[in-house]
Amino acid sequence: MSLRQAIDAAAVALAEAGVGSPRTDAELLAAHAAGTERGRLALAEAGPEFLDRYDELVAQRANRVPLQHLVGTAAFGPVTVHVGPGVFIPRPETESVLEWAAAQQLSRQPVIVDLCTGSGALALAVSKHWPDARVIAVDDSEDALAYARVNTVGTPVELIRADVTEAGLLGDFDGQVDLIVANPPYIPDSAALEPEVAEHDPPHALFAGPDGMAVIDRIVELCARLLRDGGRCAVEHDDTTSARTVEAFTRTGQFVDVTARQDLTGRPRFVTATRERLTT
Repeated sequence: MSLRQAIDAAAVALAEAGVGSPRTDAELLAAHAAGTERGRLALAEAGPEFLDRYDELVAQRANRVPLQHLVGTAAFGPVTVHVGPGVFIPRPETESVLEWAAAQQLSRQPVIVDLCTGSGALALAVSKHWPDARVIAVDDSEDALAYARVNTVGTPVELIRADVTEAGLLGDFDGQVDLIVANPPYIPDSAALEPEVAEHDPPHALFAGPDGMAVIDRIVELCARLLRDGGRCAVEHDDTTSARTVEAFTRTGQFVDVTARQDLTGRPRFVTATRERLTT
């Protein structure tokens, strides 16, 4: 069997298993098995050892093990991070938050906080954009932080193990933070999920009460305390809770420019706001 034939067969098997991007996944798994890049697959050979490795990878993917777990990494904006069981896999949809953040006009050495950092992907990406920033990334999962520590070695990102709903979190930074980004748990408890998510992403990183707002409500309060006047924040949410997230910001009386935003697919994805006490 040639390499192209093996990939064709794998793509059919993955499509039959319900995988959303069978051809892409088949090619990426082939590149991983061959120890090369997807764009260089034409130069790879389909020897017996390759075919054995490839067949095993395809079988696992057909059982809906996430592609990122099989290859061990996930791309996010300008960075690639190590991921695996126990850490939330960064999603392309969250790159809309990154795009918004990168468009903000900040000082040359801003203080940036990434809440619920998981693998550290968002913190690393904003650190790439502002290399002189102080970037603080927070998560309460030791499993997730194990990956984040590997991913942030040699970078300016500072990791803190803490629950973002904890009273007094980052109290030394009250009123000093320029930018906050957050991709918290926000899925309603009863939501139906794809097998890759339901069976492999950590539930602690997914679910946030009956309406998905348990963590977001607390993060809004934290943003109000940490941000300096004029400081900005972006909080990702479930596509059913955009209006509730907007209301969470507006009811504090401490934010202006509260804006519901969409991801690249046009789905409601995150809310941004600017910290400024409203006058009455």
